[in-house]
Amino acid sequence: MTTTAVPVIADDDQALAVARGLADDLAADESERDARRVLPRAEVAALAASGLLGVTVPRAFGGADVSARTMGELMAVLAEADASVGQIPQNHFFFVEVLREAADDAQQAFFFAEVLAGRHFGNALSERGTRTPGEFAIRFEPRPGGDVLIDGTKYYATGSPFAPWIPIYATDPDGRTVAAWVPADTPGVTVVDDWRGMGQRTTGSGAVRFEQVVIPSAWVVPVWTIFERPEVFGAFGNYLHAGVDLGIARAALRDGKDLVRRIARPGMESTVARPADDPLIVQEFGELALRVRRAAALLHEAGDALDAARAEPTPTSAAEASVAVAAARAETDRAAVGVASDVFSLIGARAAADELNLHRHWRNARTHTLHDPLRMKIHHIGNHALNDVPPPPSGIV
Repeated sequence: MTTTAVPVIADDDQALAVARGLADDLAADESERDARRVLPRAEVAALAASGLLGVTVPRAFGGADVSARTMGELMAVLAEADASVGQIPQNHFFFVEVLREAADDAQQAFFFAEVLAGRHFGNALSERGTRTPGEFAIRFEPRPGGDVLIDGTKYYATGSPFAPWIPIYATDPDGRTVAAWVPADTPGVTVVDDWRGMGQRTTGSGAVRFEQVVIPSAWVVPVWTIFERPEVFGAFGNYLHAGVDLGIARAALRDGKDLVRRIARPGMESTVARPADDPLIVQEFGELALRVRRAAALLHEAGDALDAARAEPTPTSAAEASVAVAAARAETDRAAVGVASDVFSLIGARAAADELNLHRHWRNARTHTLHDPLRMKIHHIGNHALNDVPPPPSGIV
């Protein structure tokens, strides 16, 4: 496969600096893209060309191998600029983590080179009609000679319209979970742009059809092996989602601040010239800002716990990291949905005008936080705190 050279980011500081520079460009037309549902093809191409999608590649293979803490903030920076573009690389980084945790040396060398060359990953994880989201009915059939046949349809395939590679999850003949990397231009692969969600409108989260697709078995990675040892694989994937939610909360607070100062009018009983000087408005806005700060603090704490568990992986450190991520995920969920909703009341009826598109932040928050239930996060936190029961090694917490 031909590849195109992209910059290789050296360290954590550079990764965040590049993300912040890219965020300035992403934010420029973000509201219009959302309102018109214009897929961010140029923006995702710029993200891939920036080198950011290679920052979790291990140093042994030429990457920056940035910390988990840095990754949480990086995701928040991108999502604050554009929640849809910010969500798209979550699946890419998830599958880079699959390679780190479960691929053999040859697979790592091949796919990490692809990533550093800017050939990023979409995803085809989810299916419809199975009993739970963790079960897969797609046909996955090893064939004589070393190839694998794949046939079926995946849904919610965020990022796949933009990606050169579309990894899937499937069940092997022994009932074990595997990941398989499929080039997007393979005969029989069709990416369908049919995502019509109320929020996260431009994530490209439609369907992907695989019709008698054949790939080499060398592109199949045994995900099931990850859970044979203490791991934070699932926690890391969820941690990236928490970064997206924090970014949405920050964006809602940012735009709320602008509109309170620019278009809101004092209430009929107010004695101040502008709402930003009304003590009640200041108090309520302070409460919203506190929610965002609390969510950010828990996200950073979870990043530190992930880094500690990676450095010394034990059942105890893995459980602590999973619980810390669950807490961050719960609080960023509440901050994103709550701030994006409550900021309207500080501005007044004009805040609901379509031309302002302030509601995109609530739509994005409500849609993205449906990824996995808040109630389960709280349950695992409580069960660990009360009964010393660690979260299950499910790849979800």
